Amino acid sequence: MINTGKLKGCTLFISGASRGIGKAIALKAARDGANIVIAAKTAEPHPKLPGTIYTAAQEVEAAGGQCLPCVVDVRNEEEVVAAVESAVKKFGGIDILVNNASAISLTGTLSTDMKRYDLMNNINARGTFLVSKVCLPYLKKSNAAHILNISPPLNMNPVWFKNHVAYTMAKYGMSMCVLGMAEEFREDRIAVNALWPRTAIHTAAIEMLSGSEAANVSRKPDIMADAAYAILTRDPGSYTGRFAIDEEVLREEGVTDLAQYAVNPANKDNLMVDFFLDEALATARSPAAGGGSRPDDHIAKMFDVIKDNLSKELVSSTNAVYLFVVKGESDASWFIDLKSGAGGAGRGKPPSTPDATLTMNAKDLYELLSGKLKPAAAFMTGKLKISGDMQKAMKLDRLMGMLKSKL
Repeated sequence: MINTGKLKGCTLFISGASRGIGKAIALKAARDGANIVIAAKTAEPHPKLPGTIYTAAQEVEAAGGQCLPCVVDVRNEEEVVAAVESAVKKFGGIDILVNNASAISLTGTLSTDMKRYDLMNNINARGTFLVSKVCLPYLKKSNAAHILNISPPLNMNPVWFKNHVAYTMAKYGMSMCVLGMAEEFREDRIAVNALWPRTAIHTAAIEMLSGSEAANVSRKPDIMADAAYAILTRDPGSYTGRFAIDEEVLREEGVTDLAQYAVNPANKDNLMVDFFLDEALATARSPAAGGGSRPDDHIAKMFDVIKDNLSKELVSSTNAVYLFVVKGESDASWFIDLKSGAGGAGRGKPPSTPDATLTMNAKDLYELLSGKLKPAAAFMTGKLKISGDMQKAMKLDRLMGMLKSKL
């Protein structure tokens, strides 16, 4: 999406903008000549994640904007107030707030310790409320006032709660701020909206969680930046209280070439649908295998095919051992060894400790092995339970892709 210059001179306060989606939005606005306040914790380089508030500020200024990097933990009220006051002092006010800072842990109730629970809820829900509260007196003075929360539509389908209720509560807290504040500040002409991606977005944080294989089924953060730009340049008096999806916003703007946003354009039609969208449930559903035959009748044959098609190249590039625990009429276990020699596959326990244990029913395992169900989609929708190394578990996408034509 081409820049229009509409944000020239506007001041954007963006939380969590040292990398990923937040930084992409900052750079998009900077190309208009906007003033950017980068409010994030990363003052020193992270051992696994690239970028700090200072390197992001250099990129913003190189793109044509002015930048104020501020060390801010959105859980700390004093730091938030100080950053907002510094922004007003430097730029004269605040026109736009983007609440992007977020924490994620996809764990069930019994696996979520209270420290992690507090982290997610204090950053996502409380942090969004706090930063909005502190910025609002200045937003009231702007003729182009927007609050944009990077949060999902409120979807009360229990599937989005049952596997990670603490994370869902925290993320929906951001969306509830949209629901309430849009009405509360409608007469002040302050637009309050949410933006969420239709597909997975490839960021350093996601790669750390899911491994490099996630790139093949993801889009670049640029699609969220372009969609955010479209929203933030709309009339705040008429566009508010929306739960927008990135590609729907861009289609409204006349953007038809979405392939440009795929990390791997050749895989543009095979992307992973993100959380909290019912479409993700549809992509994770597929018909039963074998025209009515029991799926577990076919699993043994499928493992034979896998065993016959393993190679040293596949072993060296994967370097993982998988244990599949099948829950059905009778519990069973299978393994794929992609760590030693030319690899191996079969019934029972692997010859060495598994890197990842995957638990699912026989039908879903059949769909997974035949390439009809992606590991990431199965995990998101609760069909698949994973323990162990999540990154190595996600490498199954590549393995199943290579074997799909032979299964």
